[in-house]
Amino acid sequence: MGSVRGMTWIPAAQTRGIALALTVLAPTSALAEACAQARPGWDGTPADALSETLYLASSLPSVVLIVATALALRFRSKWGGLAVVCGWSILISLLVFDSDPTGVRQMATNEGCIGSPTLFIALVAAICTGTILYTAPTERRSND
Repeated sequence: MGSVRGMTWIPAAQTRGIALALTVLAPTSALAEACAQARPGWDGTPADALSETLYLASSLPSVVLIVATALALRFRSKWGGLAVVCGWSILISLLVFDSDPTGVRQMATNEGCIGSPTLFIALVAAICTGTILYTAPTERRSND
């Protein structure tokens, strides 16, 4: 029975080596070189959907589009509404389909400093839908 017990025993040095290897290889905030490039002001807390939405909504293109959307809605401009919907579409397309040849965005997502942009995309879709419905023509065409 002694030989069976000896086969299941792992030396403490080997256990510490495995734990050290897992710690070094696991993506954590201690290895945040990608976060220093992607989000310089990151405080170390994992980014969630709400914080990513606030970050993306406070970017310069988003603020410009928010102001332009407000103006299009205020003046109920069909062409202004079309322009801001196209602008929002371009912004979301750049966000989703932008290529990252260096892989910094993917590494930063793995590190936890970049969250999922899904909530921001849903918010923009709601803004665009509301803009289209609000600025749509209200007069009916007659078939005379």
